[in-house]
Amino acid sequence: MSQHRESNKLGIPLQQLPVGRWARLIDSVPRNVSHRLLDLGFVPGTRLKIVRRAPLGDPIEIEIRGTRLCFRRRQLRGLRVVVEDETEP
Repeated sequence: MSQHRESNKLGIPLQQLPVGRWARLIDSVPRNVSHRLLDLGFVPGTRLKIVRRAPLGDPIEIEIRGTRLCFRRRQLRGLRVVVEDETEP
């Protein structure tokens, strides 16, 4: 199995997602994830993208379920995503 496919299967940290690329949250949500994030839609399978980062990398603006929200990097710690192919809708 290629390195790219293997890493895509395991996911990458949400903070490493390139700006403008769509991804989906992976199936397991770590225990340290805030219940507030879950309430905002950060549940497994949800599609999201990083819209932009502040010049020093914090905060991060994320589009999820048609809404744009800003978060500190530490708030997103532990969340992993699988990057979607650019050909997916």
